[in-house]
Amino acid sequence: MISFNNVSISKGNKKLLDDANILISKGHRVGIIGRNGCGKTTLFQAISDETYLETGEIIKSSDLRLSLMAQETPGVDRGAIDFVIDAHAEFRALEKQRLIAEELCDIDALTTAVSKLDDMEGYKVTNSAQQILNGLGFSIDDYEKPVTDFSGGWRVKLNLAAALLCPSELLMLDEPTNHLDLEATIWLEQWLLKYKGTLLLVSHDRAFLDKVIDHVISFESCHLRMYVGNYSAFERQHAERLALEASLSRKQEARKKKIEEFVRRFRAKASKANQAQSRLRELKRMRDISPAHVDSPFKFKFLEPRIKPNFLLEIDDLSIGFGYPLATHINLMVRCESRIGLLGFNGSGKSTLIKILAGQLKALSGIVKKSKHIKIGYYAQHQVDALNLEASPFELISAVGKSEGHLNPKTEQQIRDFLGGFDFHGSRADEAIKNFSGGEKARVALAKIVFSEPNLLLLDEPTNHLDLDMRHALELALQEYEGAMVVISHDRHLLANTVDEFYAIDNGKLKEYLGSIYDYEAWLVKIGQSGREDLFKERQTQLVRDDRKEVRKKAAAERQKLAPLRRQVKLLEVEIEKILTQLKLTEKELLNERIYDSNQKSHLVDTLERQGRLKSLLTDKEGEWYELQKKLDLC
Repeated sequence: MISFNNVSISKGNKKLLDDANILISKGHRVGIIGRNGCGKTTLFQAISDETYLETGEIIKSSDLRLSLMAQETPGVDRGAIDFVIDAHAEFRALEKQRLIAEELCDIDALTTAVSKLDDMEGYKVTNSAQQILNGLGFSIDDYEKPVTDFSGGWRVKLNLAAALLCPSELLMLDEPTNHLDLEATIWLEQWLLKYKGTLLLVSHDRAFLDKVIDHVISFESCHLRMYVGNYSAFERQHAERLALEASLSRKQEARKKKIEEFVRRFRAKASKANQAQSRLRELKRMRDISPAHVDSPFKFKFLEPRIKPNFLLEIDDLSIGFGYPLATHINLMVRCESRIGLLGFNGSGKSTLIKILAGQLKALSGIVKKSKHIKIGYYAQHQVDALNLEASPFELISAVGKSEGHLNPKTEQQIRDFLGGFDFHGSRADEAIKNFSGGEKARVALAKIVFSEPNLLLLDEPTNHLDLDMRHALELALQEYEGAMVVISHDRHLLANTVDEFYAIDNGKLKEYLGSIYDYEAWLVKIGQSGREDLFKERQTQLVRDDRKEVRKKAAAERQKLAPLRRQVKLLEVEIEKILTQLKLTEKELLNERIYDSNQKSHLVDTLERQGRLKSLLTDKEGEWYELQKKLDLC
């Protein structure tokens, strides 16, 4: 049990907590949420006695074993697996006692040390460290590699691995998924679900929170408020509470209508049964919880691209990698309406492919054909790092407008209004970017892309460092976006709500994945870690044995075999679109009050009969479409 009693904390001139009271019971799995800079990390520091309390006290058991994910990793030459095992201080101490006893031939001390190691199952520690490292995406070759050889993101993963291995009754993780891919995120979910102690988790990944937590602590006006349930339950409760505040009711209704427009638009565009139904359920649920974000400081949208060519780019027989191929024979067409999510294990080549599409890397072989009217908006972590830190957001966006040669140049006030949508108001818009947090820099980088009016978005983990309100605003903006997009993200909620089709890089090949993101998640859980390792080995073996001519022959034969089925699918999709259009017009007639007048009775009957026929026909056609898709899946 952890009790906050009248706790007040400030950082500089900013008040973070003011007379806060909260009780965290043993075994609770708590998500800590709030906007960037509200004090979530400081809360962890307060619990671990690393920061000063102005007033109040935090009561916890004196013998509580606590494991806190470190935010900084020392640049040491120690091997990765030894660095992780060092977090198990009790094991290291007993191991040292055993070695000293062996050197001194002290039988009694050796017996005591070995007995204690057995009691704590010390023989499992190294194996546990290996399993954790594998789950987080490290290879066997990485075990002995010194920490100094790893990049910043991989060092953060080492900190996470160390925190997981450290024995604890209280585990505190601050943004553990920020540098994880989707597969490692799902592995971490499964690990945390088995954790027996109390969990405190700071995360902006709502799908991750929904799976792992059973309580929420929300920072609200320098106070802490406890909600029971996962993040979705918090949103509903928070929305209900805000609904009681009359001043926000009109904003809530406007936001609901906005989401309902998205639902109608994407229903009309739905063409893949599994994905479409999953997508519609997500969007309908968003309509209900959107009021929970009505007081968000973020509100922006992508401007409609000036030119929307039907064809944007085509990839033909592409091989990608660094010296050796990660994936080969990649073929993909990106059209103006394409909304693609890229899936695949860490290291499979997803980011490499997007860098090639963005012109940041060269392919090993193959062709990337681009429309002369293509305008790419590319977002990745290194784009954030490449920002001019001496410039202000206003200077950066003004420079974008000048370099892009906008037909209608924006005034200073219009640029400031635009930046306000990213919560850069007043003097904040003129402050040097070097003073900003990671989340604020990420917002600046996104603002730069939004302002450039792209017709193709290439997004590599766009939600890293963004808080939940900003992620929600980004989802809404991407739903309204009129261009094409290719997205890599471990944020399943973002993918479910913004992407229409998925492609997975698997075993060195790019293939369309016809299920939803949640089907993919279920598959990952099913295959488990051992399956993941087998897939990596299989992929590497296959790449070595590939015969290019044989693969081309097989691919051509496969395309020829599937061509009739694909044509039938396309024809059915056209029919379904026509039926949906007719059904929409019919339902629009039924919304007209005049049709219910007594003199319109026969017209009403005809319209209702037409609605019934269209619904029945739609069901039949979708059934035919679904059966054809199943045949394609089996081929």
